[in-house]
Formats: sequence, structure tokens, C-alpha cells
Amino acid sequence: MKRTLVLLSILIFAGLLQLQAAESKFISIRTDQTNLIFKVGDNGRLYQSYLGQALGDASDLAYLPQGIEAYLTHGMEDYFEPAIRILHNDGNPSLLLKYVSHNTRNVEPGVTETSILLKDEVYPVEVTLYFTAFAKENIIKERTEIRHNEKKPVTLYQYASSLLSMQASKYYMTEFSGEWAHEVNMTEQELSFGKKMVDTKLGSRAGMLCSPFFLVSLNDKAKENSGDVLFGTLAWTGNFRFTFEVDNHNKLRILSGINPYASEYTLKPGEVFATPEFIFTYSTEGKGKASRDFHSWARKYQLKDGEGSRMSLLNNWEATYFDFDETKLGNLFKEAKHLGVDMFLLDDGWFGTKYPRNSDKQGLGDWTEIKEKLPNGIGHLVKEANAQGVKFGLWIEPEMVNPKSELFEKHPDWAIHLPNRETYYFRNQLVLDLSNPEVQDYVFGIVDKLMTSYPGIAYFKWDCNSPITNVYSAYLKDKQSHLYIEHVRGLYKVLKRVKDKYPTLPMMLCSGGGARCDYEALKYFTEFWASDNTDGVERIFIQWGFSHFFPSKSIAAHVTSWGKQPLKFRLDVAMMCKLGFDIQLHEMNEKEQILCQDVVKNFKRLQPVILDGDQYRLVSPYESDHAAVMYNAKDKNKAILFTYDIHPRYGEITQPVRLEGLDPAKRYKVEEINLLQDSKPVSAANGKVYSGDYLMKVGLPLLSTRHTTSHVLELTAQ
Repeated sequence: MKRTLVLLSILIFAGLLQLQAAESKFISIRTDQTNLIFKVGDNGRLYQSYLGQALGDASDLAYLPQGIEAYLTHGMEDYFEPAIRILHNDGNPSLLLKYVSHNTRNVEPGVTETSILLKDEVYPVEVTLYFTAFAKENIIKERTEIRHNEKKPVTLYQYASSLLSMQASKYYMTEFSGEWAHEVNMTEQELSFGKKMVDTKLGSRAGMLCSPFFLVSLNDKAKENSGDVLFGTLAWTGNFRFTFEVDNHNKLRILSGINPYASEYTLKPGEVFATPEFIFTYSTEGKGKASRDFHSWARKYQLKDGEGSRMSLLNNWEATYFDFDETKLGNLFKEAKHLGVDMFLLDDGWFGTKYPRNSDKQGLGDWTEIKEKLPNGIGHLVKEANAQGVKFGLWIEPEMVNPKSELFEKHPDWAIHLPNRETYYFRNQLVLDLSNPEVQDYVFGIVDKLMTSYPGIAYFKWDCNSPITNVYSAYLKDKQSHLYIEHVRGLYKVLKRVKDKYPTLPMMLCSGGGARCDYEALKYFTEFWASDNTDGVERIFIQWGFSHFFPSKSIAAHVTSWGKQPLKFRLDVAMMCKLGFDIQLHEMNEKEQILCQDVVKNFKRLQPVILDGDQYRLVSPYESDHAAVMYNAKDKNKAILFTYDIHPRYGEITQPVRLEGLDPAKRYKVEEINLLQDSKPVSAANGKVYSGDYLMKVGLPLLSTRHTTSHVLELTAQ
């Protein structure tokens, strides 16, 4: 009997050793819902074996296929787009990376970081892949570090942040592209054999034509509430490139990183080339689930003050443009107080001594007040605004310079421009060279001087209106191919200094509209400006697109006179995000003014639901002439539903709007809000009480054939 037990123990122990040996070949990056699994091959190289829904039994790992090499190199036997391409100082262009070791550590509760070290056996080059997994939020971040110890510098030609592979019968990729005032248009296309690239070469204002994010749906077109989808975005405020390559076995490889265009990088021995983070989530429940995961993660971990409140504001731009003085601004302070918003924001046109900023043709770079407009300076405006009970914010564009400015006259070498060719100007300005430490000090000093002189400034709108043109850095001299990279790194150094010294200072990220919308920049900004296009109908589409990756509290939306929709329609659209106004209140009648005041009160009251709740996209403007979006409080006791009739056809048969995310067992009272004084609720649901089950299975008849009409319904659990 004892002998039998001993033999049995030996067999069990041997089995455990075999299982551990099998598991030791695998490296699992895991959230509560997703697995990314790598396998060390018999040849010592690292392969991606799996990406998908989390696997429950570790013993099944042994059955996974080897898959595609995890960080494909150039110059060996693979025929497809490499993640890294390097030229050694002896002229050899090859690289072969083998697994050395890996390590997983707990960064904080619910967050782990796994590093995988790879090395070349012939050349002293090593690559470390880093993966940060957020268990509850179902987000994974990936980045790469490249270093070497060769005797002389090597040249990097490609240096991806991430290489992911997928296998399905079909692939559908959605990109988000457009131009100024026409941002984030969603287009979906099937990927077939070959390559599709989405990239930008604009340097700064990099997302003007295409945005640094995408989604890929497996087997079928992307759906809101079903199907497998991958959402990915690059945290980089400069040139980016996504490469989608379907190979001869119908496997999809997705390469993400800095665009290597005109950016060959000379890496010295011992230096580290760190790529930006590629951030992704995998959902088996469609786009809606992926978006909510991104929103929850961003609020908790990435967005500046992501769990704090947001200030409503009144901007002067449409009311005055460049034509203002202290008297006009004083009247606008009173309008801000009357409106009930938290802050007044002074836009462009307040600075310039020798070249007053009375148009966009001069003064940019000279950050002193125009005495003719503001004889008592910004400090006086701060006091006057505060006296009215509102805070004071200020527009700046510190990365740019007009050639007609004192700054350019003193430091022409600080601007990026070619020394021997006719200069091309985008919006009458040039980009300052942030690869230059002196320029970094100057740009930081703009904010620091204003905050030191006028500590009552409560907010900055930080703009960036020009891409990089005339591409040449006097500072970098013979390293011109480093400019696109070092310029962005210089920007981050400035932003970090601002955040370190003024950690609670809210700032809006603006770039001639929504041309900057990446998660690395948003570490330093509380929100971004989605578009200069504030037409109510256009904004439904723009905010719909951005909502796939960004929470509502990160998207600034203003009510303006752009667009011919009713005021209520424009108010409702702006209230879906961080509410602001850029409109002349005194031109409205009394009922319209009261409506604006009511919307501000409702927004402040419902901020915890709209800005911090779970968002559900219910009716797509891309699929109908209607739209519906709702926000649910985390405890499911409150929800806000926005519905829109855009331009429906006459006699169209509409369907009830079925809600999502409610508690089926709770009963909800429905009240229509944001109504003109003395007007009756239009919705037949107003005042009624429904179960969450009914609202999600049957829905409410809220859509109509009336043009540009809207409803906002507040649902409260009884």
C-alpha cells in the first residue's frame, strides 16, 4: 500500500513538473476578461500564441499554436512588415531576437506590468517589451525599449510600439479621418491580402487628417453590442502609423507606433530608445463594451484629474473675435454670471506690444498684454471676473510664432524653417523648435510667468494651429531625421514641468479643432477641443466618433451660433459632453436666456451621471436620420437619455428607443428636462414610471419625423 502511494506521489509530482515546464514556455498578459499569450519556441524566439477572451485553464496553454513572431525583425526569413529594422555600424542590416527572461510585478492593486527581454546573439542589441494590464478596466498598454552596446551608434529605421496578430475569417477595420471642422468621420472597410496603412506626417497638429486610433472587428462588421472587436490607440502627439497586413494564411498583423517617415534615428551605445505606448482593449461584446472600458480606464488612470469635476464656461470668441476691450469683457463677465457658468475664458487677441494681435497675422510669440485693449492687464480682468463670481481662463498658443513678432526678430533660429528656401506659412505662423532646450524653457516660461504674475488664472486653453512645415531644425544640425521625434519629446518635457508646478491647473488641449486627441497629451490636460465646427448636427457625428475612445468629460462642447438648429437642439448636444458657451447672451430673448440657465443648472446637477457614468450609444446617426445616447450612473439609480431627430424623411416609420444598462428590477420615473419656459413636455413618457426591464426590452417612442428636434429625459429610480 505504501509503495503504491509512493509511486502515485512520484507520478503526480512528475505531472506537475511537466505542467510547470509547459507553462514556463508561456507568458500570459491578463486582465479579468482578456488574455494576450506569448510562447517561447524551441528555437528560443518569442511568438504570440493567443489574443482573445481570457482562458480559464492553464493546462490548455500547451494546445495553443506557436503563432507569429512577437516582435518581427528585418533581414531574416520573414517576408512581412517588421516591427524593428536596424543598421549596425559594420553595415549589417540583420537582427534576430531571442527570449532571455521575463518578469511580472504589481504596480498597484489591479495593475500589473510584465517585461520580456529579447537579445540578439550576434550583436549586443536588446529589446524589452513592456505590457501593463489593468485587470478590472480590461485595458492593456504596450511599449518597447531598444538599447545596444556596439562600439559605435546604430541607426533605427523602424521601431514599432506594438505588433499584434489575429486570426479570423474576415477583418473589418474602422478608421477615423477628416479635416478641419470635419473630424473623425468613421469609415469601415474589409481588410484583404496585403497592407493598409493609416498614418500622418504633419509633425505637430498631427491628427488634422486622421486620428491616432482605430478598431478592428473580427469575422463580421463591427456592431455595438455583439462580436469580437479590438480597439487600439497610440499615445503620441506626433507622427504615427498603423499598418494592417493580411498574410497568405489570412492572418492579420497590426503594427502600431511612431511613423518612421523621415525619422531614421541614430542610437548611441548605452542609450535607450523608448517608444510611445500603444493602448488597446479586446471586447467580445461589441463596440459599446470596448468604449466603456476605455472610458473607465481613462478617468481613473490617464486623464488629468480624470475623477474630478469640470467647469462650465463662457468663451468670448464668437462674441468679439479680436475686437474687444476691458469694457466689452466686463459686460461678458456679467453675462457669464447671469448664465450661471463657472468661468469666463478670454480667447485669442489679448497680447503683443510691437505687433498687437489684432489678427492672426502678427504678435504670436509675444505674450504681453496689448495696452490699448487691456490697459490694466490680465490681473485686472482676473479680479473683475472674480468680483462677478466667475473664474478667469486664458487662451494661449505657446508652441507657435508669427514671423511678424518680436520673438521671431530676436530668435529666428528658434522656429522650424529652412534656411535657404522660400518659407511656406500655415495660418501665417511657424512652429517653434521644441527639440531645443532653450525653446522648451521659453514655452514653459510663458505659462509660468502668467501664473506667477496672475495666480488667479484658473484655466488655460492651449492651442496648436499649425503642422510642421519647412522641416529644418537649426538646433539639431546634422540630425534632422530626429526632429519629428525630439520635437514631441520636448513638448512632453514642457507639459510635465507645467503639471509638476501647477498640478491642479485645468487645461484644454486644442489644435485648430480636434487635431490633438491622444492619451499621452491627455495626461497633462483635463479635456480636449473636439472641433471648431460647433454646428449641432455636425457635432452629433463628431462627438459620436470621439466617444469610441474618450469619456464625455474629456470632450469640450460649446453652444454657439454656428448652425441653424433651434437653440434647444444645440444646448442638448453640448450637454452630452463638457458644457461650454461661445455665444452672445444679450441677443437672446428672455425665454432663451432662461433655457440656457436651466441647462447650466441641469448640467451641474447631473455631472456625475453624464461625465462619470457609463455611456451607451443607442441609435447611430450613421445608420439613420436619428441619434440617441444615454448615460447611466454606476449605481443604476439615475440615467440621462438624449435623443435627436436630424433630417428624417417624410412619413418615415420610427421605432422605439430601447435603453441599455439599467437595472431590470428597478422602476424608473421619466421626466423631460431642458424645456423652453411655458412649453409642455413633448415626450408621452414624461411623468410615467417604467421598470428597467420594460425600458430595455420594449423602449420608448421618442423619435419623430420633425427636423432638428431633441429630447433629454432624466430617469430616476423610485
